[in-house]
Amino acid sequence: MPVRPLPSSSLEALVREHILLEEDPGTATLIRSLAAARSRGYLTKGELEAVCRWKSARAMPLVRSNHSRQIRRATAAALRSRSERQRLDALLTLRGVSIPMASAALTLLYPRRYGVLDIRVWQLLHAVGAVEVNRGGTGFTFEHWSRFLALIRQLAAEHGVTARTVERTLFALHEKYQEGLLYRVPVEENRHAPQG
Repeated sequence: MPVRPLPSSSLEALVREHILLEEDPGTATLIRSLAAARSRGYLTKGELEAVCRWKSARAMPLVRSNHSRQIRRATAAALRSRSERQRLDALLTLRGVSIPMASAALTLLYPRRYGVLDIRVWQLLHAVGAVEVNRGGTGFTFEHWSRFLALIRQLAAEHGVTARTVERTLFALHEKYQEGLLYRVPVEENRHAPQG
């Protein structure tokens, strides 16, 4: 979905001028509920399903088809790894877990260091020239994810906020400046929609 002209062509200025400091209450509750998973070092099947409901319920049938042992093994490998590639690869072994879903799981577990890589955020990054490939924001690769993480972590450090805060701000900016409709779902089903 194309993006209308933005109020600034600088990614840094966009984030500085539009930063969203308050997390959605439902998302904040989910992040807190996953503290037990961080402590134990893996996600349970129920926790992975909660991540899926938050990110994209359409993937739920596939996510549910994973056995609890598979989920424990894959998420434990991801959480104990220091390599971003190995972390991502471990999560991608699970059915229904794409790069956007894996990034959602990591974001909910570690919002200081991660944000959700999805079509909206990538398209906004492309519109301001922060990324030059994959204009449509689909079919993500590890290289896309790595570039995305570098960008949001740098901006987070510059502004003294979390990577999730930067990602959420970019998502909201895309929603505000998109041309047409990206999805055909009501806004209340959107994971980043502001809760009044």
